[in-house]
Amino acid sequence: MSDSLDQLAQALQQFADAREWGPFHSPKNLASALVVEAGELLEPFQWLTEDQSRHLPADTKEAVAMEMADVLLYLVQLGNALDVDLVAAAQRKMVINARKYPVEQARGNATKAEGA
Repeated sequence: MSDSLDQLAQALQQFADAREWGPFHSPKNLASALVVEAGELLEPFQWLTEDQSRHLPADTKEAVAMEMADVLLYLVQLGNALDVDLVAAAQRKMVINARKYPVEQARGNATKAEGA
């Protein structure tokens, strides 16, 4: 992981260790919590137009930022639990996506590739 993600992962581990949360932080539980937080991230956008979703009021944007942080924190903890280097995995996935969605075919096209 990058230095900043490594530092975040270490800080999260220390935070959880100090509270003796290890027994509760199984990969299954962390993945479940991640999905719950992702749902909470979606809530402020419900019923907004595209334009409204791009121009959130400051208080809504801050609430969205906190939900994004929750998603990131659980994802980093899940990476820790499964010993997955998230940055390396994301880089591998970008290479796969570049092959799956070549620029000349994907530019301006939101259609998902077959088998994706």
